[in-house]
Amino acid sequence: MRCMVIVKATPASEAGEMGPPEVFEEMGRFNEQLMKAGVLLAGEGLHPSSTGARITFDGDATTVTDGPFAETKELIAGFWILQVKSFDEAVEWMRRSPFREGTIEIRRVFEAEDFGDAMPDEVRASEERMRAELTDRQ
Repeated sequence: MRCMVIVKATPASEAGEMGPPEVFEEMGRFNEQLMKAGVLLAGEGLHPSSTGARITFDGDATTVTDGPFAETKELIAGFWILQVKSFDEAVEWMRRSPFREGTIEIRRVFEAEDFGDAMPDEVRASEERMRAELTDRQ
C-alpha cells in the first residue's frame, strides 16, 4: 500500500524559515533510513504558499488566486510518499520522524483495486500503462 504523509505548514515554514543545519542533517538521516528500508518512494519540501496559486473550478469557469493563503493550518509544507505493508507501518515510521513540533497527516493513496467495479476496464488498463511509464522514467 502507498501512503502520503502530509507535513502541515507552520508560521515558520510559511515565512520561509529554513532552520539550523542540524535540522537538515537529522531529516537527511531519517530519509536515508526510509530509503534503506525500501519504503521511500518520494519526499520533498514545498516553498511557502506566497509563491503558489490556487485554481478554483465552478462549472466551466476557473479562478486563479495567487498566494499567500491566510489559513496556515490548511496548508502543507512538504510530503513523503511511502510504500508500506500496512497503515500501521506508515504510522510507526512517522512516529520516528525528527519533528519536534507541528503536525503530519497520513493518508492512503487510492490503488486501482480500491475502486472495484466502478472503474471501467479500459480506464484501469490506461492507469496501469501510465504508472508503468512513470516508473520507467524514474
